Amino acid sequence: MELAELKPLLAALVLPPAGPLLLAAFGLLALRRPAGRALALASGALLWLLSCNAVAVALSHTLLPQFAPLAARALAASPVQAIVVLGGGIEADAPEYGEAQPSAATAARVRYGVWLARQSQRPLAFAGGVGWSQAGTAAPAEGAVVRRALEQDGGPGGGVALRWVDERSRDTAGNAAQMKALLQRDGVERIALVTHAWHMPRALRDFERAGFQVTPAPMGYITPQERPLLEWLPSAQGLRSSRLVLREWLGAWATRW
Repeated sequence: MELAELKPLLAALVLPPAGPLLLAAFGLLALRRPAGRALALASGALLWLLSCNAVAVALSHTLLPQFAPLAARALAASPVQAIVVLGGGIEADAPEYGEAQPSAATAARVRYGVWLARQSQRPLAFAGGVGWSQAGTAAPAEGAVVRRALEQDGGPGGGVALRWVDERSRDTAGNAAQMKALLQRDGVERIALVTHAWHMPRALRDFERAGFQVTPAPMGYITPQERPLLEWLPSAQGLRSSRLVLREWLGAWATRW
């Protein structure tokens, strides 16, 4: 086992919901003490707040750098040479298809990348291998899954093909390194980078470190979705969004240290 394979496990233990639940468990073990009761109550309140989409939105704007959407006209007039879409996972077992499929996050990124490619007439690249959370499994590489989905009838490509595909990387830094190796053969140094807005700060840093000149093309922003009152009630979407923001923030903090 490689040391990097522990990253998904450690993240799962620290981030919600496991992190607050573990704190609550420690509090319950010391329930007879005032500090134990306080810890249990505080952990429950923390989990409630982190499950609210309003809190996720606030965390996103507070903890992460913000990037404006990329105008298609500006991209068409820019010196960008290629559009690079980052993978966001796959459904390794999709019984209805009988084969692996892009996850919802990956499909959304690819759809936006394809739209930008059509609008700007720039070639399209995709970066995604087998992530650390699926290491040691029979899961196929994201790049292979996305390439097949774009080639199938009714796929999201609509005639837009992938010129470059990375099927070897395991994380964002690996995406950048593999894309550099592929694109530099064709003299591509200026790219538009497509990923979720909450993932863009880390992705931008890694691709610039790899030597690219990057124009951010964020999508999938964390925004209010319902009426104000409902935004302050716990939901699966709110918890997921808070977890994504905190994971990116902790990742940036860990990288600095």
